Amino acid sequence: MARRKVPPLNALRSFEAAARLGSFKEAAEEMNVSQSAISHQVKLLEEHLGIALFVRRTRAVELTRSGRVYYPIIRDAFDRIVEGTDLILTPLNTSAITLQVYSTFTIRWLIHRLADFQKRHPEVQVRLNTSQEQVDFSRDEVDACIMVGHPTDRSVHYDFLFRAEMFPVCSPGFLEESSSLKRPADLGKHNLLQVYPSERDWWVWLEAMGVTNVNPEVGLQFDSYDLALTAARQGIGIALGQQPYVSRELATGQLIEVFPGVRVPNPNKWYLACRAEHANNPKINTFRRWLLREVAQDPDLLSDGVTTVA
Repeated sequence: MARRKVPPLNALRSFEAAARLGSFKEAAEEMNVSQSAISHQVKLLEEHLGIALFVRRTRAVELTRSGRVYYPIIRDAFDRIVEGTDLILTPLNTSAITLQVYSTFTIRWLIHRLADFQKRHPEVQVRLNTSQEQVDFSRDEVDACIMVGHPTDRSVHYDFLFRAEMFPVCSPGFLEESSSLKRPADLGKHNLLQVYPSERDWWVWLEAMGVTNVNPEVGLQFDSYDLALTAARQGIGIALGQQPYVSRELATGQLIEVFPGVRVPNPNKWYLACRAEHANNPKINTFRRWLLREVAQDPDLLSDGVTTVA
C-alpha cells in the first residue's frame, strides 16, 4: 500500500484559519502565535504541495484558484474532526443543535413552541443564538439557521418555510388621534418606526403604493421588529408589520392595520438553511420535520404550496 501524502497538521491549521479569516494577522491572533509563524506554516504547506495557495497583498491575503478549491475541503475535514471529538465526548443518548435565529422571530413565534419540541424530542438539546446578521457557514459555529432572503449559495441547503405580507400598523389610540392619516401618501406627516437591519422593507411597501414623498429613515430607528412593534403598540408611531410578528397583537386589538387589507408581498422568503453536506444530519432532520409541521399548522403563515411535512 502506498504511503499517504498527508501535509503537516500545523500547516493545514494555519492555512484553514488564514483562508477563513482572510488575514495572516487575524489567524495568528486566533491561534495565539506570531504572524510570521502563520506565514511560515502556509509557505511550508505551499512548498509541500508545490502550488501557491494565497496571493499576498499589502494589507490582506487572497486565495488563489487552487486555494479556493482546497479551503472547503480542509474546512470540512476539521469540522469532521470536531464533530467526531464531540461524538465520543458526549453521552450517546444526547445531541445538541445550534441554531441562529432572528431575535424577533424567536420572541414572537419560536420560543413558546420549543417546549413542544423538547417534549417530543428530549434527546435533542437546542442551543439558540439570536442575531440580526445572516449566517456565514464558512466561519459561524452553527448547525442551521432560520433566515430571510433567497437561496443564493450552492454550498447551502435551503428548506422553504413561508412567505409574508407587509402592512403598516399602529395602536388604536394613535389612529384615532391621526385625522390626517387617510391614504399612504399621508404617512410622511407621522412618525414612522424603521428597522434598520431590514431597511428595504418600508421602501418596498411605499414603492408598491406609488408613494414618493415619504422617507421612512427620518424617524426612530430600531435594530429589531420586536422593538419597533412594541413602540407602535405604545402609541409612539407607525411600524411595518408582517406575519408572523403581529398575529397575536392584531388578534387582541393591541395593533391595527392603518390601511386595512392593503398588503404588499415581502420579496424575501423564510428558509431553514444548513450546509449542504449536513442536510441529512439526524439532529437537523429531526428539527426540520418538527419546524415544517409547526409552520404548516399555523394559519397565519403563507405557504407557496411547497412546504412538506414528513
